[in-house]
Amino acid sequence: MSLFLSSYENRLDTKGRISVPAQFRNSVRNEEFAGVVLYRSFTNNCIEGLSMSRMEQMAAATDKIGVFDSEIDDLSAMLFADARPLAFDVTGRIVIPDELLKHANITDKAIFVGRGNSFQIWNPDAFRAAQKKSLNNLQKNRPNLKIGG
Repeated sequence: MSLFLSSYENRLDTKGRISVPAQFRNSVRNEEFAGVVLYRSFTNNCIEGLSMSRMEQMAAATDKIGVFDSEIDDLSAMLFADARPLAFDVTGRIVIPDELLKHANITDKAIFVGRGNSFQIWNPDAFRAAQKKSLNNLQKNRPNLKIGG
């Protein structure tokens, strides 16, 4: 399973290419698809990213909901129809489609943010604001993460 950790800020070049952090590329190096899958977040103004095998797991999970369940229609339209599989070039770069960049308000710089089994790509200023808000929420709520069986 791919594991995405830490945060990395990179620049888009004049052709719209951006280097995927080496740590993230290493996380998917054993995958059949040498790249990542991106789609617009439906909870934040950022881009969601994951490995192809994780996307396949999500597809399998939607099958369990039921093919004629109305809840699956919006999810399928947003998740699968919007998903863009992007292969790495020889230097580990991808070209993020314009509609995804516009959704996240990314112009010249982006920050890749590890989220465990997935990652997000943010406008750096928007991420810093969201991170500050998350830290404030965590300090107030102090969640308890149970690990183990």
